[in-house]
Amino acid sequence: MYLYEHTQPGEYIRVILGLCLFFFGIIFVLMLASGDTGAVIALASIIVMLAVIFILFHSLTVRISPSDISLSFGIGLIRKNFSIADICSVKVVRNRWYNGFGIKKIRSGWLYNVSGLDAIEIQLKNERKYRIGTDQPKELLVAVESVLKGQN
Repeated sequence: MYLYEHTQPGEYIRVILGLCLFFFGIIFVLMLASGDTGAVIALASIIVMLAVIFILFHSLTVRISPSDISLSFGIGLIRKNFSIADICSVKVVRNRWYNGFGIKKIRSGWLYNVSGLDAIEIQLKNERKYRIGTDQPKELLVAVESVLKGQN
């Protein structure tokens, strides 16, 4: 049973992937017309890699249960769990534009994000900090705070 569940689509990933595929498609047709099979194979490989990245990172689902917060990207192969018992604080934060998207180490800790600048930051009892990108920062904050209160 989840107390909160929300899937945020990766808006920018879709736009970037669409533009890349459009331009790669044009280049692909031009290479086919020229007969350069090596270049066609290389470009096709890049298109396949972009498709895999899209499948893995097209969205971020956040689920909160009484015992943990779970994150899963795209089709769910990439996951992260946080035990509620390990969390000491949570707050709404705004990421800087250059922090970007995906999973990465940033100045204040680790970032898990697919779109936008809004996030919540959870601080664990071991002093590590994690930012979870969301298009519902207030709702996510309320959900985490409510399970934290239930632990006390």
